[in-house]
Amino acid sequence: MKSHLVTCVGINHLTSPVGERETLAFSRDELLPALQRLNSGNRGAAIVSTCNRTELYTTAARHETDTLIAALNAEKGASVDPAHFYAYQHRDAVQHLFRVAAGIESMVVGESQVLGQVRDAMSVATDAGALNGVLSRVFHSAIAVGKRARTETNIGRHAVSISSAAVALARKHVGGLEGKTVLVISAGSAGKLAARSIAENSGARILVANRTAERAVAVAAEIGEGAEAIAFSNLARALPDSDVVISGTGADGYVLGPDLIAAAAAHRNGNGLLLIDVAVPRDIDPAVREIAGVTLFDIDDLETMAEAGMNGRLAEVGRVESIVDEEVAAFVDWWETLDVLPVISALRERAETIRRDELARTLKRLPDLDDESRQRIESMTAAIVKKMLDRPISRLKDGADKALYMEALQDLFDVPGKGRGPSGSGGSHH
Repeated sequence: MKSHLVTCVGINHLTSPVGERETLAFSRDELLPALQRLNSGNRGAAIVSTCNRTELYTTAARHETDTLIAALNAEKGASVDPAHFYAYQHRDAVQHLFRVAAGIESMVVGESQVLGQVRDAMSVATDAGALNGVLSRVFHSAIAVGKRARTETNIGRHAVSISSAAVALARKHVGGLEGKTVLVISAGSAGKLAARSIAENSGARILVANRTAERAVAVAAEIGEGAEAIAFSNLARALPDSDVVISGTGADGYVLGPDLIAAAAAHRNGNGLLLIDVAVPRDIDPAVREIAGVTLFDIDDLETMAEAGMNGRLAEVGRVESIVDEEVAAFVDWWETLDVLPVISALRERAETIRRDELARTLKRLPDLDDESRQRIESMTAAIVKKMLDRPISRLKDGADKALYMEALQDLFDVPGKGRGPSGSGGSHH
């Protein structure tokens, strides 16, 4: 029985409201030190933190999930109810990550951003020195699953990201965006995707604001005609002219509050102002809902937009799940070989040592043999050893009673069993 298993603890849009999820959202700067602390005993640590989920992956003992939940809360100074967390171990944990990477655990089924977010989680964990051998295999496999899902099925054809869902919601609410002014506050992935979607499909005027002016300018230039970067300090002047505001900065506090929005609404001559908050933590104070003429949707409200085109996406879920099941089985097969690899290596090494010793003694007694004959004897003895080992090694790799065969071979051939630590590369259990 392995003492450490791939483990996942986390919350998502199905288990926890946005107000709770935002307390566990990690910025990249926060992730690096957090992962180094969570990588206790080289058991590995990786965190997938998106607008809809925060998940910690590690290799842990079966009884450690409560401890991991507490540690995740402690890293953010949060107090999310443990009952709102889910916990998966080993096969279930691997399957969950593969489903996340494939987009079938997302609020908007099939959305493509999550694959990049899983890749980012792996990258940050690598930078933090927290990605051990087992977790590296899990995350590389998850990325492969995500790619297969998008190339071998149509799961992505009907999908929309949270950003494009926000644009669809805006279009539906204001009756089309042509001729409207849309203010996008953010130059990160969410804002960039929203601005691009608006530019491609609406004919709206687009204003892009970001605390870093250079990033806003870069996004506006990328969007091209109809897009304009504005200074973050000019938000108060831009808001009254905006019909729709899409905000997704990920700032620590509210970017837009009641005072700023009330002043903007008062100067719109009765024209409504639509606010869409795609950020976690939230950018827009929920109190603005009390202001006349102002409509606010946050990320949880976007779930209704997932219904658009859902039939086409759901039709592909079964095909994606088949890919996930196939890749989970491949991972588990790989995992199961880790215990036997040291024994197989030691068995081959011992057999080869015996062969070479006996061959050397025999050839020493046959000094008149020519080189060709010596080579034939060398090849013959090597073939005999290989054939003798083929069946026991096959049983070790593929047999139902690996532990029994491993113990028997260690005893019969006096070969060591190195075991495995959580890194998957030998060492003791922690």
